[in-house]
Amino acid sequence: MVADLVLLGMAATAVCVGCLVPNRWLPPLPNDKFLHFASFAVLAILALRVAEGRIEALSWLLGLLVAGWLIECLQGALVPDRRFCWRDIAANTAGIVFAAIATQLVVPIF
Repeated sequence: MVADLVLLGMAATAVCVGCLVPNRWLPPLPNDKFLHFASFAVLAILALRVAEGRIEALSWLLGLLVAGWLIECLQGALVPDRRFCWRDIAANTAGIVFAAIATQLVVPIF
C-alpha cells in the first residue's frame, strides 16, 4: 500500500511537471491527446489501487478530474506558450473513465 502511494505521488508529480512546463522544453509530441489519456488512466489505476472502499475510490477519481481541470487552468494562466484546452480535459476524463471500467472488470471495487 505504501509503495502504491509513493508510486502514485511520483506519477502525479511527473504528470504535473510535464503539463506545466513550456512546450519548448518538451520533445515533439506525436499525439498530445493520447498522452493525456494514458497519463490519467495510469494515475486512476494507481489511485484505485490505493483506495480502500467505494467512497474513497470515487473520491480519488473525482480528485483526478478536478486536478486535470486545474492543470489546464494553470497552463492558460501561468505557462507562456501553453493554453487551456477542453480536448485535453476530455482526454483526461476518458482516461480516468477507461481505467475505472477496466479495473472494475478485473477486480470489482464498487
